[in-house]
Amino acid sequence: MVTIPYEYRQLPTAEDLPDSDETPVDNELQNDIPNMLLNLLRSIWSDRQDWFFGVDMGIYYEPNIEEPEKSKVIVPDGFLALGVDRRTSEGGRLSYVLWQEKVLPILALEVVSKKYNQEYERKFLKYQDLGILYYVIYNTSSGRRKIYKQHQSLEVYKLIDGKYELIPSISLLQEGGKVVWMPEIGLGIGCERNVLDHWDREWVYWYDRNNVRYLTADERANQAAQLVNQAAQRANQAEAIAQEERQQKEKLETYLRELGINPDEI
Repeated sequence: MVTIPYEYRQLPTAEDLPDSDETPVDNELQNDIPNMLLNLLRSIWSDRQDWFFGVDMGIYYEPNIEEPEKSKVIVPDGFLALGVDRRTSEGGRLSYVLWQEKVLPILALEVVSKKYNQEYERKFLKYQDLGILYYVIYNTSSGRRKIYKQHQSLEVYKLIDGKYELIPSISLLQEGGKVVWMPEIGLGIGCERNVLDHWDREWVYWYDRNNVRYLTADERANQAAQLVNQAAQRANQAEAIAQEERQQKEKLETYLRELGINPDEI
């Protein structure tokens, strides 16, 4: 676990530190997957203000007082911290500085780079040494070649007695879908195939305790639109039935009058 041996007033602040390592991502998913998880959390935890999900943001874990820009940092594709203020200023966080936040992220996410960036080795050991409870690795090249051959597309590791252990996933009904429940977070994380923004592939999602996937904003909007359409269809059907009944009544009244019977007196 990280310990901060310095006085807070002596340490560099987020304003003193670089807000990025300026290393560009080398595939779309390194942006798309963390941002989708963030947007889902904005809906799932819309009534909570005690969490923060960073995307491609540095976690500063060891300060350098003389040369703040040389403070030690690691930059996950995404990370989740609980028990922190959702918003810290009008401009938001520049980076996540442990000696300011005083709360270690509970989850780190890496989407494996096209050019291997030590997600299963150096970063694995760094998150383990930092004491981050869950380390999630998503890899589109799993099972295909060399180091990836023995790995699944989504792996969730949990810190147990200071070492990461792979948590077995639960298979979902959806083809290839799987999920891992994380009780300390109150969410599951998993993956399944779906179409997102006209892109049909496997995506990473949050799940509830019953392994039910939380829907994206577009899916919720489409679901609401379908319910409105269904209600409108039922209303139209009911009106059509009522119209038919009125027509049948009018025909009967006309027939009775032709027979010299006043339908109002029946």
